[in-house]
Amino acid sequence: MNSARIQAYGELFEGNAPILSSEELQRLDALDSAMERQGGDGVWGIDQYGIHTAGATGSDSSIEIVCVYHPQVTKDSVLQGNDGIDDETEERLNAVLWQYSKRIAALIEERLDEFIRQTQS
Repeated sequence: MNSARIQAYGELFEGNAPILSSEELQRLDALDSAMERQGGDGVWGIDQYGIHTAGATGSDSSIEIVCVYHPQVTKDSVLQGNDGIDDETEERLNAVLWQYSKRIAALIEERLDEFIRQTQS
């Protein structure tokens, strides 16, 4: 999962067309640091994923990786202290964090699919 996080981070936040400005990314990094100082996993490590089957019970069932918990900026998060953010920025950051988590899930699913293909051949 860590390699999927690294790849998703690189695709979305680095390179020539990052989806956040450097200031917005710095805000998320500040939240990450504050969460870690409080003993948590931080923004970049708090997400959780699960395996979902598409309801079929046979061997042809479709397996999907879903994000069951993702980072989110809220009114009561440590980011809101004296350096709070406005509602529009909060919504934008949350949308980006959701996109980041969905990309990680997709990458994990790709790797799981490849593993299944290799073990079935």
